[in-house]
Amino acid sequence: MVQAYILIQTEVGKASTVAETIGKIPGVIQAEDVTGPYDVIVRAQAETVDELGRMVVAKVQQVDGITRTLTCPVVHL
Repeated sequence: MVQAYILIQTEVGKASTVAETIGKIPGVIQAEDVTGPYDVIVRAQAETVDELGRMVVAKVQQVDGITRTLTCPVVHL
């Protein structure tokens, strides 16, 4: 199982709607609107890195109001 944090920038005033919509996507553990340089932080999981990438590109990035994403895979050192 691969997990990652997805840092999301949204259009002004869209963070709450984006977080709520993304929270319903299968594989998303948690989606919260936050303050700072990013507007929403998501924790997601998938079976493989490739599956995680497909989820981000095909589902997360398609949500209306998103302007940029940054995916940070969780590593266990």
